[in-house]
Amino acid sequence: MDMPEQYQRWMEQALRAAARGRGTVEPNPLVGAVIIDSQGEVVAVGWHERFGGPHAEVIALRQAGDRARNGTLVVTLEPCCHYGKTPPCTEAIISAGIRRVVAALTDPFPHVAGQGFQRLRQAGIEVIVGVGERAASQLNAPYLKRLRQAQPWVHAKWAMTLDGRLAPPQASAHWISNEASRRLVHQLRGRMDAILVGAGTVWLDDPLLTARPPGPRVARRVVVSARGQLPPDCQLLRTAHEVPTLLYVGSEALPLTRTWQQAGVEVVPIAEEHNQDGLIRLPVAAILTDLYQRGCTNILVEGGTGLLSSFWQADAIDEWHVFVAPVLLGGGPSPLYGRSAATMKDALQLAQVTVTPCDDNAYLHGFTPRGPFAPDS
Repeated sequence: MDMPEQYQRWMEQALRAAARGRGTVEPNPLVGAVIIDSQGEVVAVGWHERFGGPHAEVIALRQAGDRARNGTLVVTLEPCCHYGKTPPCTEAIISAGIRRVVAALTDPFPHVAGQGFQRLRQAGIEVIVGVGERAASQLNAPYLKRLRQAQPWVHAKWAMTLDGRLAPPQASAHWISNEASRRLVHQLRGRMDAILVGAGTVWLDDPLLTARPPGPRVARRVVVSARGQLPPDCQLLRTAHEVPTLLYVGSEALPLTRTWQQAGVEVVPIAEEHNQDGLIRLPVAAILTDLYQRGCTNILVEGGTGLLSSFWQADAIDEWHVFVAPVLLGGGPSPLYGRSAATMKDALQLAQVTVTPCDDNAYLHGFTPRGPFAPDS
């Protein structure tokens, strides 16, 4: 049997291909496949391009044609072995005469979960599992969380001044971030299933919460308001019949939402709770469960400080997108409160942090260090 390490460079190529499906394949996983012929040459590279379309393995096999026979398939996830929106990939692999399959991960989807590998081995195909496992787990972290925890992957985004403020002490709707940063935010919105804001953001900013220009996905616009105190007219109301809009309110606030219901907004009551400061909040876990049941894989929490802090206090944020502008206010709200570290040792240190210039802004991106992003033991 060959050593798994020799397939690492081809797995890296498959992972790069898989990432090209981001935003178009969810709730399916991102999958890439590379086929190496019997002479050791790469003859095909495929990736799952859209939800409901052919899987990466099938696309690669079609490209390779007869050169796939006695070759090796390197794939980022276990091939499926059941009939869903497409026929099982295992049967296509067997029919093509593939001799060896090298996979990064076992697919936890209940209809697969090791059965794909079992089917391939029964057909006499050599199967190697675990090459590039960590990188593949990170790539598909939203898919894996959705299956294992029945919750969507939570992105948090905000723009702040150099001294960590979201707005001036006297609230105003002026931009902190620059145009280059806002373009990145619209790209991020364009691959989300839902975008969440609190009632204060609706009153202050009157946001539209759409991706401009449109991305591969159209996100639900979601407003979270425990008290149901919302403006009687705003962009979200005027466009509710054009873009799906959802409102979570406290169960006692439901009568206050008639205007929003009449505008075409779906209103979902949730039992309120009091946070550690005694303020009425909607439980983050209930919101995440409902969004999962609506088919969401990636959601974006955009603010304001109350909603961001609720997710922070619940330790519910998985991925971070922070834009920093070279501006000093000296006062005003901070993005997070209510869960403080007493020492630097206790502080949350993000994983895989990158800092990207956006003209005179800086875009900081990182992950909460748990699951596939946990530090190496």
